This record gives sequence, C-alpha cells and structure tokens, in this order.
Amino acid sequence: MEITSEVKQRIAGAIAADRENYPSDNRHATALGIAASVYNAIKKGNYERQVSDANWVGIARRLGVQLRTEMPWTAAKTPTYVFISKQLEACQDSGLSAILCDMPNIGKTFTAKAYVKQHKNAVYVDCSQVKTKLKLIRYIAKEFGVGSYGRYSDVYEDLVAYLRTIDTPLVVLDEAGDLQYEAFLELKALWNATERCCAWYMMGADGLKEKINRAIEGKKVGYTEMLSRYGDTYSKVTPDDAREREKFLKAQAAIVAKVNAPEGSDIARIVNATGGGLRRVYTEIEKLRRIQA
Repeated sequence: MEITSEVKQRIAGAIAADRENYPSDNRHATALGIAASVYNAIKKGNYERQVSDANWVGIARRLGVQLRTEMPWTAAKTPTYVFISKQLEACQDSGLSAILCDMPNIGKTFTAKAYVKQHKNAVYVDCSQVKTKLKLIRYIAKEFGVGSYGRYSDVYEDLVAYLRTIDTPLVVLDEAGDLQYEAFLELKALWNATERCCAWYMMGADGLKEKINRAIEGKKVGYTEMLSRYGDTYSKVTPDDAREREKFLKAQAAIVAKVNAPEGSDIARIVNATGGGLRRVYTEIEKLRRIQA
C-alpha cells in the first residue's frame, strides 16, 4: 500500500512521542529498526525518498499507528487496567518481578501496551512472536535500543550491561506460555544477571499457570527457581466465583462501552450482546459507529 503524506505525518508524530522513552536518538533509531540517517531525515521532516514504504510500515506497526483510518479508542479505567497498571508500576519502581495469569479478553495486553507507551525504559514483548531463546533475547535488546545483530553472546552481554546502567528498566512478557523451554531458562539467567536492576512482568492465560505448575511437579530444571524469582505466586484480576466473575466482566464491558460508544447508545444491550468480552465490545461499537456514519 502507498503511504500518504498524512500517514507519514502521523507516524512521525508517534516517533516524536515515543522518543521521550529513550535516552538518545541512536537508541531510539535502533529500537525502531532504522538507520540513524533515516531517523534524522524523519526528525527534520525530510520524508520524500529518504524513507522506504517498508520502513514506514515497520515503524507504524512498532508504534501502533494505524495505516488505515480506524475508529478512535479511549482507554477506559477498568478494574483490569487499574490493577495491572499498579502492578507494573510497583514492579518497575522496585525492580521486582511478578506473574499474572488470568482469562483472555479482559484487557491485559491493551493495558500493558498502554503502560509501556507512557513509561521510560519499559518494553513490551509478545512472546508468541519470539518463542525461541535467540529471537527473544535479540528482540528484547532491540526494544531497548541495544544492537541485536552480530554474535548472540555479544548481544546478550550488551543487553545485560545496558539493563544494569539505566534507571528502573521493565520487561513485560505477554503470552509467556508460548516460550520454548530454552527461552524460559535464558530468562532465568537474564534475571540473575540483572537482579534488582531490572523488573520482569510475565502475563498469560490460565495455560501459563498450568505449564509452570506441571513443569515444577515434573521436576523440570529451572521452573521452581524461576517461579521463586517472580514472587512464588500468580496474580489474578477476575473473581474465582463464576457468578461474581460474570458480574465483573459485564461491569468492565459497561465501563469501556460508556467511554467509546456513540452518544445515546444502549450500553446494556452492548454488554448483553458481548457477554463482557472486550474484543466483542469493540466490534459492537464499530458496528454502531458505521450505522451512524
């Protein structure tokens, strides 16, 4: 697809906003996966012939900029949003680590991405995209603006050195249950190498909890130690009781719908149609906006 001037300006605006989370232009350029010269061209507003469409698309994806016009979406302060934001802040401020295991479609990923955008030295990793040890560590390095090419051992050492020098770094590991065993072990090593310097926050659905518990019961090397490094406990937002959980999910859906649905919408109808699943709330509101457009 052709990247229009309007889209380029939106991406450039997102780059400028994201720059605040990095100590230098060079680190930021590395995190965005572009050369320093390309970064400077964008910064000066010299878009034409300096930056390839592939680069624009890559940067847009990295920063969550929509290439097509999508409906604006306001972050609602749901119980999940508030709970996870507070946990992330507590972990980052104190260099501690934690694990959250909860049902899908309650806003975990949305919250983590929003937090990382607003906080310096915090990165978000979708582990389902980087399941192997090599891909995971190289990806984390790149997100922090550390060179991710070259020999793996050099990338690892450079990442450790960097994490030990910056203020309160935080790594959010989403879909952590998808990681291969080798990658889990490497996370333990990285935790040891950055102890009290770097905070780690692991997130996943109930399958992550089952995977870790099964591995511990089977005496699989590394899992007991890893869990202890993450506080020996699993956090959870949703209530255990089925009836209470249903109430919780519907209350969350109502909060999201109230701030995003067109004026005069029947909030109760949206909530009942979705059963509290936030992705379906988005779809329902999109339908309503199309009807009104």
